[in-house]
Amino acid sequence: MPSCLLVDDSRVVRIVARKIFEDLHFSCDEAENGQEALDKIAVESPDVVFLDWNMPVMSGIECVVRIRSMTLFKQPKVIFCTTENDFGKITEALTKGADEYIMKPFDGDAVKSKLAILGLL
Repeated sequence: MPSCLLVDDSRVVRIVARKIFEDLHFSCDEAENGQEALDKIAVESPDVVFLDWNMPVMSGIECVVRIRSMTLFKQPKVIFCTTENDFGKITEALTKGADEYIMKPFDGDAVKSKLAILGLL
């Protein structure tokens, strides 16, 4: 079963995302910020990280840069999920290591589409 780490400071977003990923047969874990995500990834790297941009403690952009610098058995696919819709921000996320980008609010079809593009479905 593929695994997903849901990283968002909003509990509601994590609940919605968990439902979508579990319906797609992913096991899910959660983190409230980038630092908590890094701590979990260091122990067991998930197949995909669903990552918010704006969070306390450590932003999503700083988190993805740190993920990409980690020596891991396997690098996870990273999907940014954010309200940041400026083309420059999207480019920055992809340049710094994100594999895909999805806008909030999102739905199951959008998530499924991104996972298919990444070869995870």
